[in-house]
Amino acid sequence: MRARWTLAIAGVVLMLAGGLLAHLTQTAGGIKIQDIRFKGAKGNTMSALLYIPANATAQTPAPGILAVHGYINSRETQDGFAIEFARRGYVVLAMDQTGHGYSDPPAFANGFGGPDGLAHLRSLDMVDKNNIGLEGHSMGGWTILSAATAMPNDYKAMVLEGSSTGKPFAADGTPSWPRNLALVFAKYEEFSTLMWGVPKARDVVTSPKLWALFGVTAAVEPGKVYGDIAQGTARVLYTPAMTHPAEHISHEAIGYAPDWFGKTLQGGTPLPASDQIWFRKEIGTGIALLGFVAFLIGMFDGLLEARMFSRLILPEPVDGTLPAETPVDRGRWLGALILSALIPAITYYPAFSLAGNYLKPQPWLPQGITNQIVVWAVINAVIALALMPFAPKRARRRGIVGLSIAIAVATIAAGYLALWLADVIFKIDFRFWIVALKLLSGKQALMALIYLAPLTAFFVIALHVMHRNFSTLAASRVAVYLTNICALAGGFVVLLGLQYGALWINGQLIDPAPAVITSIPLNTIVAIQFVPLLAIAAVIATFTWRRTGSSLPGALICALLVTWYVVAGTATQAAF
Repeated sequence: MRARWTLAIAGVVLMLAGGLLAHLTQTAGGIKIQDIRFKGAKGNTMSALLYIPANATAQTPAPGILAVHGYINSRETQDGFAIEFARRGYVVLAMDQTGHGYSDPPAFANGFGGPDGLAHLRSLDMVDKNNIGLEGHSMGGWTILSAATAMPNDYKAMVLEGSSTGKPFAADGTPSWPRNLALVFAKYEEFSTLMWGVPKARDVVTSPKLWALFGVTAAVEPGKVYGDIAQGTARVLYTPAMTHPAEHISHEAIGYAPDWFGKTLQGGTPLPASDQIWFRKEIGTGIALLGFVAFLIGMFDGLLEARMFSRLILPEPVDGTLPAETPVDRGRWLGALILSALIPAITYYPAFSLAGNYLKPQPWLPQGITNQIVVWAVINAVIALALMPFAPKRARRRGIVGLSIAIAVATIAAGYLALWLADVIFKIDFRFWIVALKLLSGKQALMALIYLAPLTAFFVIALHVMHRNFSTLAASRVAVYLTNICALAGGFVVLLGLQYGALWINGQLIDPAPAVITSIPLNTIVAIQFVPLLAIAAVIATFTWRRTGSSLPGALICALLVTWYVVAGTATQAAF
């Protein structure tokens, strides 16, 4: 009986080890990190992590940097930049944009929160107000450009990562505005048309919009500094061979930023651009994320031993033989696997476009991306329901709905407590790259209750069909796990392989229906998270099915987890 807690204990060990590694990395050299809230000009609450190096005091003010994440990310997404800035003696305010993380909604309001962030950074007594830099990725670039527009004399230099001046959300760039600008724009950027008006990112050097910013009439030479740093007119373009989301998990892309601020700000501690430790933190929080999944599964397994939940355990065969199962028809099995994998991927862009056009954010459905995910989930639940009669019949366990709800809630509650403790002790969330599990704010918790119902319907139906098609006690454990992972996440692996293969070869993503589908670059990036998230759901669902013989407990755990993950990790566009 005690052995069934082994996985939970292993999960705790991984969360502690990963959390400690992440904490030691982000506080190296005596850096202090504070989780702060401050008021914006309109009374709105803004959230940020404040990185304070040991050299920064009221008596010896240090240069300051406002670092801002992109759309549907949060303050922790820029941790690679923040860690390296702080190691070089800069005070860093890593801010949640409005409507993101723990900053008040709606998203896009008040210049994305940029002016409020810069004003707060300048109010800190340990910050040298004559040496302030601005750094932002994607929409975070528009956030800092908004700050530069509102306070044109209150910063000295800027780094835009995968962003742009001009429409749709910033003032037009000129040879003298913004001040001392470094632009990092990857060769495989998904947003080249939106940002710089060129269909292929590799052609950004010939963008008329970029020429106007650099004050040139010929192709911009990457790595060459144009203008004059002393006059505030310096310009430089970097074009690393990567994609848009890779820009904030790249040693090359991150290295450009402290190198530029080292040239344009005074008072920092010079270090080579190659001297970076931030990836250790990413490894640490990634280990903690894996530990969290193990902990959830282990908690479920351990809770089954409690008397109140023991009735959920799949009874052992009386005569030592497995329950009778319908013989596998290999042709039908393969067809079901292909359909299970491809239908969710095929419906992905149309469902997101449908929701984007007709289910706009509103007070009771305030998150645009979550609305799109919900529409996709409902469409696929309906399709799975229609295909259910073709799946093999299985004996169903009855009278376990209440117990399934209770053990799912208890399992997720234990996981939530683990994340809360990690936040308190280590000042981290559980993440790797753009896959991040965060604590919910009070408003987000209420939103989650609204979105939980349709996502629960999806997981209850989809996982029931999945188990009927593929889960069997007669097959090896590894085979069942891999099959179910392929059934849930395999189609998105194919979709992303096709899209990024096309981007790598031709410089553009595939648009399957230009007249119908919208936001292909954004939706493609969002799809990246579907792969690990659905793979985790498959692992949880398979483990719980093998222990209980029912799809329901795992479906409810997955619904609670995915709703929590999505609502806490995306943007809120409407006041709630």
